Amino acid sequence: MPHVTYVAADRSEQTLDLPVGTTVMRGALSHGVDGIVGQCGGYVQCATCHVYVGPDLLDRLEAVGADEERMLGFTAGPRTPSSRLSCRIEVTEDLDGLQVRLPEQQI
Repeated sequence: MPHVTYVAADRSEQTLDLPVGTTVMRGALSHGVDGIVGQCGGYVQCATCHVYVGPDLLDRLEAVGADEERMLGFTAGPRTPSSRLSCRIEVTEDLDGLQVRLPEQQI
């Protein structure tokens, strides 16, 4: 199973083995990762699952779609070139070792 590391604002880390097909948001919610709210349940209707994707695997993600682009305009934390909604990042074998940093706040 691919592993994903969540890095909290305080720099503490939690690494999870996630099944292929799971989203980074669902993995966080099902394992109680603080810092991912997922208020809309993964339907790209909020920005409470905002993360900063590590540069080493950023280019392996699918392009930002129109819905995600719109919602990234509403993030509570600053938006950067590595900002993504974790509900839109589906775990694949190719993303093994993915690291995402969590913003200081989501709401």
